[in-house]
Amino acid sequence: MPYPALATSCPEQDVGLHARSWEEGRKAPVLINNSEFRSQRKLRPGEERMWPLDPSQKEVLTFAIRCRVLTLTLQVLFNAIIPDHHADAFSPPRLAPSGSVDQLVEGLLGGLSRWDAEHFLFIAEHGYLYEHNFAFLPGFPLALRTGTELLKPLQGLLSRRSCLLLSVALLNFLFSVLAAVALHDLGCLVLRCPRQAFYAAMLFCLSPANVFLAAGYSEALFAFLTFSAMGQLERGRSWASGLLFALATGVRSNGLVSVGFLVHSQCRGFFSSLVVLNPLQQLVKLLTSVCLSVLTVSLPFALFQYYAYCQFCFPGSAPSIPEPLVQLAVDRGYRIRGEEAPPWCSWNLPLIYSYIQDVYWNVGFLRYYELRQVPNFLLAAPVAVLVVWATWTYVTTHPWLCLTLGLLRSKDRKALEKCHPGFLSPKVFVYLVHAAALLLSGSLCMHVQVLTRLLGSSTPIVYWFPAYLLQSQEPLLRSVDTVPEKFAENSPPGQKTPRNCILKLVYNWKACSPVTRCILGYFLTYWLLGLLLHCNFLPWT
Repeated sequence: MPYPALATSCPEQDVGLHARSWEEGRKAPVLINNSEFRSQRKLRPGEERMWPLDPSQKEVLTFAIRCRVLTLTLQVLFNAIIPDHHADAFSPPRLAPSGSVDQLVEGLLGGLSRWDAEHFLFIAEHGYLYEHNFAFLPGFPLALRTGTELLKPLQGLLSRRSCLLLSVALLNFLFSVLAAVALHDLGCLVLRCPRQAFYAAMLFCLSPANVFLAAGYSEALFAFLTFSAMGQLERGRSWASGLLFALATGVRSNGLVSVGFLVHSQCRGFFSSLVVLNPLQQLVKLLTSVCLSVLTVSLPFALFQYYAYCQFCFPGSAPSIPEPLVQLAVDRGYRIRGEEAPPWCSWNLPLIYSYIQDVYWNVGFLRYYELRQVPNFLLAAPVAVLVVWATWTYVTTHPWLCLTLGLLRSKDRKALEKCHPGFLSPKVFVYLVHAAALLLSGSLCMHVQVLTRLLGSSTPIVYWFPAYLLQSQEPLLRSVDTVPEKFAENSPPGQKTPRNCILKLVYNWKACSPVTRCILGYFLTYWLLGLLLHCNFLPWT
């Protein structure tokens, strides 16, 4: 069944896939087919019907699964035909002997264990033995260890490392698919334009950060938790959102920035209630809510720092560590628990995370701005341009909204939402500020090449803005229903015209607009090139 024709204003009669029930932003959306909506009973307040999935949700789920399968298949192929580069990366010795089945698993999934993935695998297997291990938060290693426990029946056949590799493949497969579904759901809630939400979710399946969503990195789990938390907040479920944001902070440190979503939501509620309620009482309520939000979101990170402080700064007996790992520490200069207290223990705020980033990774303000780093700046340029372009487009469209920090009266906000659905909706403001903050901090204080995976797993703006551009500037998408033969004539022989509009654009590449070619060219190139390079220990983002 073909999709309805597009209109950049996204009126409800055009999008037609979602019938919605809203109560001042606090009722859960009702996602059902319009024909079902007419015939079925009215849902009670707060009730939510998500199943069966509507066509767009099914398509997102199906495409996400296919992309994950293709990703795993290609990493096996690239890892087999391209020799690994001998990189100066963390490479701990294998303590357990490996059998023929272990060698098979390593051959199939070894491409998922490159670069920082070795740190996560090491922590999941041995715990936090070395000081520099504390740069990696415990959320993902705990998930891997849990996955390994579920694979216990195979541990007689496989070594612990092989079980961990299987856990990486299976868990990140699951988290990536769930993240795509969560992003689609979030887009429907925020954009009020199911068409743009659909395109954005499909683009996430082709994310430039694709290899990091599959390999033994924490990006897939972080994206799933972050997008789910944002969705819960849009439904008015602040406590559920705060809990998910806190879990995300236990996975990656940049989750700390997400507290801004809770604070902005609370400030918006405060200004909306000033007219009818006691201002002083509401101010006390606001300050209390903000403090609780900050404490909740930052608690996992703070507890992890305290755990590190107890391990390294309090005198105690050295842990029992296998001799090969002790020798590795001696050879590479790694600090082990139980040795002399490190210098950061005497700081006023003894944060091991800041110390590790400074000493081990040379992360700091403008430290990466060197001539020899120009190739890495070029790698990060496309995603930086995308976010800057998105910010400029939004600010020039809504200058007053931006000057007021998105804290408009409900009446003015609703009027803007009617005039500007989709990416230009006033609800997108806080997401854009979040993306801009990540871009600014990443550009000035981090290894700049990580911007692709940092932004690709943290903010929906990287997908919403390209979806907006595709919808507003690609004539082929507007003609998908009126002239379906345009798509069929250039499709591969025997290939049915796909329901997936992103694939339709790929099949009709020559007929696409320049903007579409740039967007899809960037997404597909990084999707494929990341697999090719990263899985063989070659430098990538």
